[in-house]
Amino acid sequence: MADSLLPETRYALSGDVNVAYQTMGAGPVDIIVVPGLASHVEFMHEMPGYTAFHRRLSTFARVVTFDKRGQGLSDRISDAPSLEQRIDDVRAIMDTIGSKQATLFGHSEGCPMSVLFAATYPERVSHLILFGGYAVAAMLSNDMDRRIAERLKFWGTGEMLKVLSPSRSTNQNAIDQFAKYQRLAASPGAIKAISLLNAQIDVRAILPNVQAPTLVLHRKGDASIPIELGRNLAARIPNAKFIEYPGQDHFYFFGNVETLLGDIEEFVTGHRESSSTDFDRVLATVLFTDIVGSTRNAATIGDLAWRRLLDSHDQLAVQTIEKYRGTLVKTTGDGILATFDGPGRAVRCALSLEAASKQIGLPLRAGLHTGEIEIRGRDIGGIAVHAAARVMAQSQPNEVLVSRVITDLVAGAGLKFSERGSHELKGLPGRWDLFAASA
Repeated sequence: MADSLLPETRYALSGDVNVAYQTMGAGPVDIIVVPGLASHVEFMHEMPGYTAFHRRLSTFARVVTFDKRGQGLSDRISDAPSLEQRIDDVRAIMDTIGSKQATLFGHSEGCPMSVLFAATYPERVSHLILFGGYAVAAMLSNDMDRRIAERLKFWGTGEMLKVLSPSRSTNQNAIDQFAKYQRLAASPGAIKAISLLNAQIDVRAILPNVQAPTLVLHRKGDASIPIELGRNLAARIPNAKFIEYPGQDHFYFFGNVETLLGDIEEFVTGHRESSSTDFDRVLATVLFTDIVGSTRNAATIGDLAWRRLLDSHDQLAVQTIEKYRGTLVKTTGDGILATFDGPGRAVRCALSLEAASKQIGLPLRAGLHTGEIEIRGRDIGGIAVHAAARVMAQSQPNEVLVSRVITDLVAGAGLKFSERGSHELKGLPGRWDLFAASA
């Protein structure tokens, strides 16, 4: 499965309703993206900027997107879901993916929903991010009935893009695409029901109860949700930080998002490596290796002897990687991380290093995957790095395991591969076909 493929849609059971969700990345933290009025987790990947935005988040987190019940690929229901039912769906998704605590990233209508979840389950929310949101729907319009009627009149035509994303509204292809997205996301009847329910939203009373560190983000020219509502939202949440951005787009993934992504990463992780402009993106083959039973061996032969053996291994690794024109990124204590500009050389390097290590009494397992990586000074990041690590985790002692994309790229290079089945790799979408390499 190539790194460029989109995440697989799965389902979480919330009561008797199936809620569709997708995950991207395998970072140490979880970010649950709580959508606005409507969504469609698969078709939204067709919208410019959507996939790239979430892939950037996935360089430091496991990112979860979902369709609220009654919308997109989730089960249709007879009535509009209450806020309480909607936060139950978030909890069901977290339970399904084994997430004990997460950052909630609410967008538009998803902001009051995220606030309610954070106040109700403070132990399950580490951070709260609110983009283009509000606390009380009545402040959106003096004539809510007219606003809803206008929404229904133009639903499925793409006309709403002129308000939601002025930067793209002059492009007829963009309008047609947005029209299709609306039709797939929800029917006019479903939008009417949810809009009437949303008109009653008022979470002002619970804002002082939010305990999670909160970041409120808003674009200055947002015509759908005026920035004053974002400021009001931030002012009512204890110690919330408010940041405004230039532009008019209501969707967070449209427009210039570099600074926005950096602010999110810094808020969640304490640094902003992934959104920095000082790294390059390149296609590379990533190799991870691991010494099998290193802890047991260290205990058996003693620290001093083990250190000498590790030094011999590291020297072998340096020499072998250099021979095959690779780059040693770092040693990992009991293994290495390296990159190559050719998948064939990467596989041969792994096979050679495995054989050499075996001769000095250190059985290795290795995993390789080819994909786009981010060069961050002397380190690397990106989904391809996570994928290679997960492939290695499936490898047996004295085995070099590769993803299907590598077997496709080295066809005709004289390497041999044996099928090792289809696997789910933790934090990565879909099932991955893996192969054991041999010369």
